[in-house]
Amino acid sequence: MRKVAESTVRRLSLYLRYLEEFALHGTETVSSETLAHLGGTTSAQVRKDLSCFGSFGKRGLGYAVPELAQHLREILGLTRRYRVAMVGAGKIGSALVSYRGFRERGFDIAAIFDSDPDKVGRQWNGLEVRDIADMEVVLGEEAYEMAVIVTPADVAQAVSERLIKLGVKAILNFAPVQLAVPDDVVVKHVNLALELETLSYALANR
Repeated sequence: MRKVAESTVRRLSLYLRYLEEFALHGTETVSSETLAHLGGTTSAQVRKDLSCFGSFGKRGLGYAVPELAQHLREILGLTRRYRVAMVGAGKIGSALVSYRGFRERGFDIAAIFDSDPDKVGRQWNGLEVRDIADMEVVLGEEAYEMAVIVTPADVAQAVSERLIKLGVKAILNFAPVQLAVPDDVVVKHVNLALELETLSYALANR
């Protein structure tokens, strides 16, 4: 499979959101110039991004909104649903579980784990927080390809190894540590402090 830059994939996600907005308003076609303006890029970049996956649209006519949106869903793997396990029932975990956007995009958080006895047994958005000691039992009942780690740094690596043994192939990691995983496992690290620092840099160097 051809390797595509992460920045390209991120832009495809943005294009899809714009297309969905257009579809809601009954817009049937859209130009690369319009997508570029909304995405803060150039029409040439839009065409280049899309050309990585085939030929879309017609010169002078633009892109058919429903058709291109469906192609992008297929490219992004959004034509199916994913069962997601979350490890860590803290404040960030609570906010993520409550976010409706995940389910709308096909990501179903179906299991939550924590080691804190005060949290185990509580109901979160219709789900019971399970003891992390039971993770192998719970995740062994149904396949989970994705997981979100929202734990302290000192336990994140061990948690990731347990998840991988259970068949998880993609991890969204909020713990402030880099995870070492096999080559066939994808990890995305979310460092909120780092993101704020990039904003601070932008403000300081305007």
